Amino acid sequence: MAKKFIDVMDTTFRDGFQSVFGARVLMDDFLPAVSAARDAGINHFEFGGGARFQSLYFYLNEDAFVMMDKFREVAGKDANLQTLSRGVNTVTLDTGSRELVDLHAKLFAKHGTTTIRNFDALNDVKNLEYSAQRIKHHGLKHEVVVTMMDLPPNCVGAHDAEFYEKCLREILDSGIEFDSVCFKDASGTSSPEKVYQTIKMARRLLGDNVHLRLHTHETAGVSIACYLAALEAGADGIDLAASPVSGGTSQPDILTMLHAVKGKDYDLGGLEVDKILKYEDVLHDCLKDYFMPPEATQVSPLIPFSPMPGGALTANTQMMRDNNILDKFPAVIKAMREVVEKGGYGTSVTPVSQFYFQQAFNNVMFGPWKKIAEGYGKMVLGYFGKTPVTPSADIVELAAKQLNLEPTTAPAIDIADQDETKSIAYTKAILEKEGIEATEENIFIAAACKEKGIAYLKGEGKVMVRKNSDIIKPATKSGSNQFSVTVNGHNYNVEVADGFDNFTLKSITPAKESSQPKDEPKAVSSTGASNEITATMSAGVFKILVNIGDSVKAGQTVVILEAMKMEIPIEAGCDGEVEEILISQGQTVEDGQLLVKLK
Repeated sequence: MAKKFIDVMDTTFRDGFQSVFGARVLMDDFLPAVSAARDAGINHFEFGGGARFQSLYFYLNEDAFVMMDKFREVAGKDANLQTLSRGVNTVTLDTGSRELVDLHAKLFAKHGTTTIRNFDALNDVKNLEYSAQRIKHHGLKHEVVVTMMDLPPNCVGAHDAEFYEKCLREILDSGIEFDSVCFKDASGTSSPEKVYQTIKMARRLLGDNVHLRLHTHETAGVSIACYLAALEAGADGIDLAASPVSGGTSQPDILTMLHAVKGKDYDLGGLEVDKILKYEDVLHDCLKDYFMPPEATQVSPLIPFSPMPGGALTANTQMMRDNNILDKFPAVIKAMREVVEKGGYGTSVTPVSQFYFQQAFNNVMFGPWKKIAEGYGKMVLGYFGKTPVTPSADIVELAAKQLNLEPTTAPAIDIADQDETKSIAYTKAILEKEGIEATEENIFIAAACKEKGIAYLKGEGKVMVRKNSDIIKPATKSGSNQFSVTVNGHNYNVEVADGFDNFTLKSITPAKESSQPKDEPKAVSSTGASNEITATMSAGVFKILVNIGDSVKAGQTVVILEAMKMEIPIEAGCDGEVEEILISQGQTVEDGQLLVKLK
C-alpha cells in the first residue's frame, strides 16, 4: 500500500526569517538558498506577507514586491508560492478599508503569489468574508484559517476543540469560498491531544476531499508531537523550515520531521534526506554572518502560560535590543499572562500578539494598567472585531477612558471604510504632496507603512540588519591606550597596554549609563519646572513637533518617540520657549538623553 503523500510547505523564507531574525534578512543574501531548495525538490514555499511585508520597508530598505518577483523567478513558474494575510488587517497591524483589502489581493496576485493563507486573530468570521472574496476574485487560492493556542491555567471559554468546531462551522455557514483549511498555532502552545481532536473534528465536518493542514511552532517544545497527532487525525499538510532557521521559535526542521515519520505510512513531500542536507548547507552559508539571537534557538517552558508567538518573540527582542532594554524581556513575558487573561482570549498571533506584548510592556515600564496600549485598548473595545469572550469590564472601562473611545460592535471593516485616512484618495494626496508617483504599489506601501513607507519611497530608508561583522563597531580612541567600544548595543570602556607586537588587555568596564532609572519611565519627560526635556526610555525619534522659537505650555507634547511599534509622547514639564533642539528625526536616543531645551 502506498504511503499517504503529505504536502510540506517550506516556511524558511517567511516565518523562519521572522521567527529567528525578526524578519530582517536581505533578499540578495538568501536567494541562492531558494535555488538550492528548488533543487532539493521543494515546490511549496511561504515567501511573503505577514511581517515580511512591512519589515522590508522598516528595516531592510527593500521593496517587498520586487522581492516577491525575484523569488518567483528563482522558484520557477510552477511553484506554489504562499503568503500570509491577517484578514481585514492584510499585512499591517491596523484594519484596512475595503479599497485597501482589495488592493492587497490584486497586488499580491500581480507579484507572483499562488495562495494566500488568510486568518483573523480573533476568529471573527466577519473579518474574513471580504478578504476571502477579493482573494478569489483576483484568481488566487484561498486558504482559510482557524487560529489556535492554549489559554493560561484556569482560563476557560475558548481555545478547546469545541471552540474550534464552532469557528469552523461559522466559516462554513458564512459561505466563504476556500481551497484549503489550516489550523494555525503561532505560539505552539496547543497540546497534541487537542490538536488530534481538532483535526479529527475538522476532517469529519469537511469530508475527505478538502485539503487540511496544521501550522505550529517549536516554542513550547511540542511541535513534533502535534504534527504527528495531526497526521494521525487526517491532516494532508504541515509546515516545516530548514536549519538554521528551524526549531526554537520557528517550525520544526524538515530533517527532524523526516526522522519522526520513519516507519510510518507518510511520504513527506517526496523529500530526500541527502538533498535537504545540501539545501541546508547552502542556507547556512547564506546566513552565516547574521547574528543569531539566543532566544530564537530556545524552547521555553513558560510560553504556555504567556503564549508569545515565535514570529513575534524575536521581532520584539530585536526591537528591545535596538533600544537597549532587552533586560526587561523576562518581566514583560511574565506580565503577558494577565494581559491575555483580561483581554478576551484573542489568539496570540499578529496583530493581537503585538497588542498583548505592548500592553505587558507598558505594565512593566509604566506600572500595571497605568497606560493602555492603543492596539490593546481598541481590541477590548471592539474596534478589531468581536473577541472570543467578553474582556474584563474594568479593562474595558480603563481603555475607553484613556483612549477616549466608546465600545463598539460595528464590523471592523465598516469602521475602516469610514476613516478617511484609510482611503486610496487620502494616500494619493500624500504621495502627490511628496512628489512620489502614485502607482498602485506605492499607494499600498504608503498606506501599509505610513511615514516609514514614505521615507522608503523618498530614498530615505535605512538598513537595520544585525550581522556579526557589524555587532562590534569600530573602536573610537579616547586616550593613548583607551577606547570606547560598542558590543551588541552596549558601550564599554577598554584600556590596553602596548606590547612588542600586540596589545595586552588591562581593563574593560561598562560605560557609564544614564543615571535616570529605567524601571519606571514617566509620561512626561521632565519633573517639576525643569526646562530640559529628556527621553523617558531608549527609543527612536519618530516626530519633532516644535521648532526653535516656538512657545510651549506645560504638558504639551513636543517630541514623539517610537519603541516596540508604539508612539511615546514626550511632554514639556513647564511653560517656555524652545531654545535648542538636540535631536533629529530617525535618531536613536538613550533613556534620560536631553532632547529639547526651553528658556
